[in-house]
Amino acid sequence: MTLTPAPGADEHAAYTDAVAATVASLMPQARAELAELVAFRSVADAAQFPVSECEGAASWVAATLRREGFQDVALLDTPDGTQSVYGMVPGPKGAPTVLLYAHYDVQPPLDESAWETPPFELTERNGRWYGRGAADCKGGVVMHLLALRALRAQGELPVTVKFIAEGSEEQGTGGLQQYAEAHPELLAADTIVIGDTGNFRVGLPTVTASLRGMAMLHVRVDTLEGNLHSGQFGGAAPDALAALVRMLDSVRDAEGNTVIDGMDVDAGWDGLEYPADDFRRDARVLDGVRLTGSGSVAESIWARPSVTVLGIDCPSVATATASVQASARAAVSLRVPPGMDTVKATSLLVSHLEAHVPWGARVSIEVAGQGQPFSADTSSPAYRAMAEAMRAAYDGEEMQIAGQGGSIPLCDTLASLYPRAEILLIGLSEPEAQIHAVNESVSPEELERLSVAEALFLLRYAQRV
Repeated sequence: MTLTPAPGADEHAAYTDAVAATVASLMPQARAELAELVAFRSVADAAQFPVSECEGAASWVAATLRREGFQDVALLDTPDGTQSVYGMVPGPKGAPTVLLYAHYDVQPPLDESAWETPPFELTERNGRWYGRGAADCKGGVVMHLLALRALRAQGELPVTVKFIAEGSEEQGTGGLQQYAEAHPELLAADTIVIGDTGNFRVGLPTVTASLRGMAMLHVRVDTLEGNLHSGQFGGAAPDALAALVRMLDSVRDAEGNTVIDGMDVDAGWDGLEYPADDFRRDARVLDGVRLTGSGSVAESIWARPSVTVLGIDCPSVATATASVQASARAAVSLRVPPGMDTVKATSLLVSHLEAHVPWGARVSIEVAGQGQPFSADTSSPAYRAMAEAMRAAYDGEEMQIAGQGGSIPLCDTLASLYPRAEILLIGLSEPEAQIHAVNESVSPEELERLSVAEALFLLRYAQRV
């Protein structure tokens, strides 16, 4: 029987109960599907894993969409050499269009021996499901599927749904962004739900209203024609590694604040606060080690720029010799808060580093990738519909609005292409998920509740517009 809820509370409650019961009954299928998807070692870097792993994951998503009745299912060959998966289900005549986004590519597993269970084998432990991509963001693919199945069990979909699963989000190579810019009609929608963030806490429904942009720099320092014996030449010979360290140190003050010549680094934050003790626990800061920065945690990670040294090319301790280094390289990440232009911020960082080169060392800086920050209008009809849906799915818990220190460059691209579209960010990457780290996991309870919330959102949004 088709349930068509009226504005009354009883009818809404009956529909909510029906959707929740359907999602609960589908959880065993969801676990099995997530296990199949996690098994693909879909790191979008051919230097680390075979391209066939990403191709297999993309084909799995495409086949699943076809089984679910999606039309126009296609593997899109994007300019960065990866594939995104697209499909569409038409809704009633005149219904709004909602684009559902997730990505099937994942971060590398890092040290596989550090995982308590194999990273590409979904394993249940202490009530959570462990595996690379379980939360970020293969779980997001499954979340969207659960929501759509729950709606269809009650009747026809109330909106036209477009589905896009990206294949290189974690690498930041921009394939889907470039494809969307070349085919702007493909992803056009009234509202876009990005399933790639997470709740502030397990059980606390949260939408992410801001994202920092990012830039990736490769910095190289050269001082000598070749390495030299540190006993014979050390002390006078300019050490490239030491020069690099001095340059990188210049972007932090004594309190650990990011400081870049010419850049505003003191912005405030007026949304959900992040208590320092909670952050210490979430970040697993060692006892006695202080947090960096002089502002609040929320200001530091959501509203202000930050620079992180991601890696340095130099001899490892195990392979080091008594040598003065002739060359050294570093990968440097700049996170750019909303309200700041990434291109300008990147230029300021490059100029800052060049101005702090010691000893006349030769420096070359390559900008390897960039993405703009994002900020949403939280007063829109879609946000009000999501607040109602989350309140119903989470037994009366009010939706919270938070920022996100990470970057999803596609958001800015979509906002530019479709300026009238409302963009909401939700997902499964709450702090316990430990995304990008070893032992990544997802809470099946969060998967269940967020799937209910998304299903209710699609219905309530259709009723509002």
